[in-house]
Amino acid sequence: MRRALDAAREAVDKALPNPRVGCVILDPAGTVVAVGAHRGAGTPHAEADALARAGDRARGATAVVTLEPCNHTGRTGACSEALIAAGVVRVVYAADDPNPVASGGADRLRAAGVDVEGGLLAGESERLNVAWTHAVRTGRPFVTWKFAATLDGRSAAADGSSQWITGPEARLDVQRLRAACDAILVGTGTVVADDPRLTLRDDENAPLPYAVQPTRVVMGERLVAADARVRDDDAPFLQLVTRDVDAALAALAEHEIRHVWLEGGPRLAGAFLAAGAVDEVVAYVAPTLLGAGATALSGTGIQTLADAVQLDVTDTTHVGPDLRITARPRPLAPTDEDRS
Repeated sequence: MRRALDAAREAVDKALPNPRVGCVILDPAGTVVAVGAHRGAGTPHAEADALARAGDRARGATAVVTLEPCNHTGRTGACSEALIAAGVVRVVYAADDPNPVASGGADRLRAAGVDVEGGLLAGESERLNVAWTHAVRTGRPFVTWKFAATLDGRSAAADGSSQWITGPEARLDVQRLRAACDAILVGTGTVVADDPRLTLRDDENAPLPYAVQPTRVVMGERLVAADARVRDDDAPFLQLVTRDVDAALAALAEHEIRHVWLEGGPRLAGAFLAAGAVDEVVAYVAPTLLGAGATALSGTGIQTLADAVQLDVTDTTHVGPDLRITARPRPLAPTDEDRS
């Protein structure tokens, strides 16, 4: 299973709006005869990829898969049927498929007489596809809020200057994390003030060699000018003419966007946080003090320390002279009303 997870991880930076999945085919003696992986929408699923590589050696074999084989025919055929047709006699998978459209593969395999075992390293499989799993289960995209700030929490100086708070290493690291998402979202205020491209670029402002640029999403009621750089041909563009966070996320879900990289100003971040729509925070903290200037977050509606959003830090990493902190909002404790 770890080899299948590695295959899924190494095959592609992201498969969104689909999950990353790996599959290993073992012959009756336990020898690996094929390794397959999914590489994105419209490409063969991991099981189909592995079966094609295995050929006749799949008959009587065991398939080890990081996600329950699908039971749905869409742009590709159902993996459960492909495994049955290939003569696979045992399937071991990690995580259950949370998608009601595609789930049921394990039951279909059992009905055909295949020995099926699920749950092996399920947690690792879900971590590999945390955004996809969240989006499928909740019906809205997973939102990562990224910001850069000084050690005293300033995102800009008193005169409004903000380039650059962090160093080149951090800025390049942002591009790497952006690439794992399928949309970058800012507000209209950011577009008017900065005229950003919102594309994946290197430290010399040249496009990075990623196969798919994230969709550039602008949220707000002011229409984006026709000559704004965010509208150029370097990446897809989408404007959401709304200030309502839930409406924006619903619209993104309709576009099959699973993972949103939230940038922009402090008010937009505050609106998402107030709506309970921030699932992950990535903060780049520079060893710099300003003492005045804009803060990284505003408009949350929080008035007292008791209402503060508590975070669980999942990672801290030095990136050049700066510190990258990754954290997740802590689930709220159940109230007496919830328990009743």
